[in-house]
Amino acid sequence: MGKPTVYGADYSVYVRIVRLVLAEKGIDYELVPVDVFAAEGIPAWYFEHHPFGRIPAFSYDGFRLFETSAIARYVDEAFAGPDLQPTDARARATMNQIIGMLDAYAYRSMVWDVAVERLEREPPDETLIANGLSQASKALQTLSSLKAPGPWLLGDRLTLVDLHAAPIIGYFLKVSEGQKLLAEFPEIQAWWDRISARASFAATTPAA
Repeated sequence: MGKPTVYGADYSVYVRIVRLVLAEKGIDYELVPVDVFAAEGIPAWYFEHHPFGRIPAFSYDGFRLFETSAIARYVDEAFAGPDLQPTDARARATMNQIIGMLDAYAYRSMVWDVAVERLEREPPDETLIANGLSQASKALQTLSSLKAPGPWLLGDRLTLVDLHAAPIIGYFLKVSEGQKLLAEFPEIQAWWDRISARASFAATTPAA
């Protein structure tokens, strides 16, 4: 049946989430580059994989998926390797809640409003950055309040929520404001030190 295929760019936070899940499951895969910011636009063929032209998309043995969380859950359930979702209904609901919170309230503020604005805009919009940091602080405070006792966000076992949070927070930490803010949340800082040291995280580091 061959290897699964992931479509997207290695710099993408959401592509990295899928790649982390595959790495933690021990699954070899092919990454087909798709640069949605290319000057010539999104390749026409890619809309067959994702009708909205976003990344990532996924295919395996004739089965296609888009949307990061759907891909991550499918990979966990369809392939051998360590289970990355809790069996307990409440723990699974908490996992899904945190993933939804990160997507809705953390990603935009941490990645685009703070990190991208600081690193890539000239001059950066300081008001946008300040508002992004305020939202990021609330997201980290919420994450800290939802974190279970133990090394990982849900306790003693690494799950999809850890792999979802890591690339988002990792991008935020490209800038000093992100590093300073994270340090205000010692439990999340300790979690970050732990997840960023994993082999899967090193293996999915963007090339540039």
